[in-house]
Amino acid sequence: MFPYKITNIEGNDGKELVELFKGQAAGFVQVGPKKWTLPAKYAEHAEKYYTFDLKQDDLWVMTHPRSGSNWMQELLWLINNKLDYEISTKIPINKRFPFFESNMVFSDKFLKEMAELNDNDPEVMKIIKNYDTPGYITGETMKSPRHFKTHLPPSLMPPNLLDTCKVVYVARNPFDVAVSFYHQNKLIKAIDYQSDFEKYWELFERDLIIYSPYWEHIKEGWEKRNHPNLLFLFYEDLLRDLHGNIRKICTFLNKQMTDDEIKTLADHLHIDNFRKNCTIISNISKINGMINPEAQGFIRRGKIGGNEEFNDDKIKLRAEKWFRENLAKTDIVFPEF
Repeated sequence: MFPYKITNIEGNDGKELVELFKGQAAGFVQVGPKKWTLPAKYAEHAEKYYTFDLKQDDLWVMTHPRSGSNWMQELLWLINNKLDYEISTKIPINKRFPFFESNMVFSDKFLKEMAELNDNDPEVMKIIKNYDTPGYITGETMKSPRHFKTHLPPSLMPPNLLDTCKVVYVARNPFDVAVSFYHQNKLIKAIDYQSDFEKYWELFERDLIIYSPYWEHIKEGWEKRNHPNLLFLFYEDLLRDLHGNIRKICTFLNKQMTDDEIKTLADHLHIDNFRKNCTIISNISKINGMINPEAQGFIRRGKIGGNEEFNDDKIKLRAEKWFRENLAKTDIVFPEF
């Protein structure tokens, strides 16, 4: 049984969010005492996400959105599949390593609009059906070892997750997370953010962005960092020492790789090669109206800092104050960024 209360975000906040996130016409909910902000569709699936039947050889990537999850999916899948680059090039990441709760992002109204916009084309209808299929259904027919990505925090996942299977949690500094998520929220029409970054940052601070609160998410992962089935990594450390972190991941997964194999994998994962060689989501370009052609793509800069969105001193000073005040309430030690 799902243990948390789910409430609709109503009043001025609810009205504003629906106006700002045009693709989420059904609105948003908040979950439990930490008030996780999620699309309204989450409520229909919360219990089945929470009670999903796990297997011992399942491998999970868990992150707050825009923390290097796609990159980590590719890395883990290759290590766990004998470095099969041929298959990784042919089959999109979302097919090999599905996004567990992605269906909740696509509101029923949005999917109906996509079907109508594409004249109910049979091929498009099949793709839409796949987008609307939750991971707890997809997982039933997946061969072991299964691989899953989630942006849900540990407390909204099956309580036996860490005692059953291995999880890699990746954290990233909130400034880069917010900028990257802002651009993705403008790219994906199922979210379709309508305003500027200054407003987005305000919502990020107020924990009104999907998967907020950011700090609670990171804290839940950090608190589990010493569990033998969880490997806690920082995106910044991965960028600065990918070879060393591949070795760390191999140890965690009980896999062996030679120095040459590690070098080849690191080259494959270089942001320019990753952008060129890896497809994140299959068939998304085949559906009219699914993405905003004027927005930045799924795989952006893959760098630390340097975001022009913080060139405005007003936003920068506000964000830095927010970061200092919240970090002081934790024992989290971020790498330099």
